[in-house]
Amino acid sequence: MKTNVWIVDNLEDLSSSYPQIAQAAAQLRENEVVAFPTETVYGLGANAKSDEAVGKIYEAKGRPSDNPLIVHIASIKQLHEIAHDIPAYVDKLIHALWPGPITFVLPKKAGLSDRVTAGLDTVAVRMPDHPLALALIKEANLPVAAPSANLSGKPSPTRASHVFDDLNGRIAGIVDGGSTGVGVESTVLDCTQQIPVILRPGGVTKEQLQALIGEVTVDQALTDETQAPKSPGMKYTHYAPAAPMTIVEGTPSFLQKLISEEKSEGKKVGVLAAAETAGNYEADVVFSCGSRADMHTVASELYDVLRAFNETDVDCIFSESFSSAGVGQAVMNRLMKAAGHRLIKE
Repeated sequence: MKTNVWIVDNLEDLSSSYPQIAQAAAQLRENEVVAFPTETVYGLGANAKSDEAVGKIYEAKGRPSDNPLIVHIASIKQLHEIAHDIPAYVDKLIHALWPGPITFVLPKKAGLSDRVTAGLDTVAVRMPDHPLALALIKEANLPVAAPSANLSGKPSPTRASHVFDDLNGRIAGIVDGGSTGVGVESTVLDCTQQIPVILRPGGVTKEQLQALIGEVTVDQALTDETQAPKSPGMKYTHYAPAAPMTIVEGTPSFLQKLISEEKSEGKKVGVLAAAETAGNYEADVVFSCGSRADMHTVASELYDVLRAFNETDVDCIFSESFSSAGVGQAVMNRLMKAAGHRLIKE
């Protein structure tokens, strides 16, 4: 399969006559798979009403079939076409946070492919805050199922080149709209009960949600490995670079001791560190992923850095740990999954 790349370099003018968007939307209507940018990461989109189209997403990614997909929409009208029994607090969150990096899990209506929801009676739905994503969905006139546009298990893509590296020849096309912004994926909020539950931390923090609607809980599986996650995709290893990674909770001197031990055995060592401490380490490769003073920079750069390690010849990677406050909860969630929950404490 030839993978087309449609470059859209003017995000200020995205009318339906824009030829690249029209071509990509036509592919979606023909039940092909097209990657496109959102404000979080690149998504791998297909017609959410078609079993055939959704099956192509799972095939292209190598994604487990019990892992539901998020449906992307471009209007509130589309929300009411695919979901029902929407709580009042969701309306309040929609008013404050949509378009944006938050996904609501709601009771689904008929009409969607069962493969989108992995047979569940709920649907995960969001409205992305990216002009190109919204223009594409509007032009296709379809709800678009779209997980991250990477091979399953690899770091999520924040650039079109990442998508091309993973999926060239496996999908119909890529709409290249430049780099994404937030970096980590959307927050997934279970809204099927009176008190909403965060199933996946992401670009909208628990603190933001509580400020808007009061009590919000967190799925126990996010902090307790013995608990089965309510969001099926959370049980799989994700975001991992090629070399094994370990999170280190301790001082830079303790981490340097671990580095030296590995180097004494002839291994090449990589380190993922904050900008403030990256200069402290003597390792083969040291990458900074943003500043602790602004965890949004860490979230934005995390996947780029994880992918950058794959361009090196390191045998192992150590990563500093970060505060779990605010968006740091999403950062640490992704790091722990990338490390297969390998953690060393001082």
